[in-house]
Amino acid sequence: MRFLFIRHGEPDYEKDCLTPTGTLQAKAVAKRLTGENISEIYSSPLGRAKETASYTAENLGLEVVTLDFMKEVLWGGDNIPNKGHIWSLSDKMINEDNFDFCSQDWKEHPYFKNNIVMPYYEKIADSIDAFLAQQGYRHDGQRFFCNQENTKTIALFSHGGSGGAALSHILSLPFPYVLCVFPYAYTSVITLDFPSKQGEYVHPHVELFNDVAHIKGLGDKVKIQQKC
Repeated sequence: MRFLFIRHGEPDYEKDCLTPTGTLQAKAVAKRLTGENISEIYSSPLGRAKETASYTAENLGLEVVTLDFMKEVLWGGDNIPNKGHIWSLSDKMINEDNFDFCSQDWKEHPYFKNNIVMPYYEKIADSIDAFLAQQGYRHDGQRFFCNQENTKTIALFSHGGSGGAALSHILSLPFPYVLCVFPYAYTSVITLDFPSKQGEYVHPHVELFNDVAHIKGLGDKVKIQQKC
């Protein structure tokens, strides 16, 4: 199974829709995805993600299935720097605080322990596991057990935060580490390959990350999720 993560196009956050540039980006990624043999399209319930997904769905003649748990995360908390902004805090943990992700638990760090992002993260982690179980892959520790053969290609349109949460859980990487070290731009394509080996344990492979060649010149620079 190939699992494609696509971030939404450049947004108007206040109106929860795409900007004119975002629309061009969404049309460009729809053209980019035409040859991927996608059979199922999923989206966050938020307007900017659904609008981005709609162009790919129209091109492929598919319906967009909404996954409510992939809506964008919120953040904040009392006595947390930068208004609890998870990208800025993740950067601070790595570049200023020298946080050791190998020996320390990021979930117990004060930047995240009492941050309102945590219930969102846990919801996404549990729900993406349930979603993958329906596809035939049971999450077991840092690996997956393949219960059934699956050679489909599915696409999920979501956000910088919720997508980062899903990726960190699937790949068994610390959430703040993923936010800081693996940023991705608007309409970037990330491809995970889940080997189809029924009755065996498998590991997802990262085939492609932050592919934005399709929007060269269309605001293709990586941008942090909203200002803190």
